[in-house]
Amino acid sequence: MALLKIRLVPDPILFRKARKVGKVTAQHRRLAADMVETMIEHSGVGLAANQVGYLERIAVVQTPDMEEALVLVNPEIVRKEGQREVEEGCLSVPGYRGMVLRSEKVRARALDLNAKPFKVDAEGSLLAQALEHEIDHLNGIMYMDHLVAHTGLYKVEEGDGDGAGGDGDGHNHNHGGGKGDSGFDVWHRGLHGVERDGG
Repeated sequence: MALLKIRLVPDPILFRKARKVGKVTAQHRRLAADMVETMIEHSGVGLAANQVGYLERIAVVQTPDMEEALVLVNPEIVRKEGQREVEEGCLSVPGYRGMVLRSEKVRARALDLNAKPFKVDAEGSLLAQALEHEIDHLNGIMYMDHLVAHTGLYKVEEGDGDGAGGDGDGHNHNHGGGKGDSGFDVWHRGLHGVERDGG
């Protein structure tokens, strides 16, 4: 296994839609193992393949209460219910967090590394949040696109987690004065000018 380089905004690959995996190969299994190692090394709870430079529909998720990482090949959300406001960060946007809208209940389906289909149901949990976050990544969508209207991104103090799906302790934040205060918010407002690849 090997640690992979995490792509950071504004890397264009983060805004491109990943390609569906036609056949699960040994190369995909190695990539998934490297992604899990990279996610753990960076204290994340999820990682999508385009975050490490591969436009393949593969994501990994491991919340603190999970003994092993969940590997999802060609994942998609097939049902969601309700709405909640949660704090979220991203390994591709280090040092920042924001309040976003996520579903209360989520059902996802995917293939495992043996190409067997399975479903995951999650309700009101970090897992539900991470599933939406990582599948968004595979569709070229960043969590900032779900920011609650009255909030912006805010910096987190050193030592506070900033992984995908809102991991970390949720404390020691410098909220500043809200949306538009930081250069990062100015950059974010220009995100929708980035051409997204539909392939």
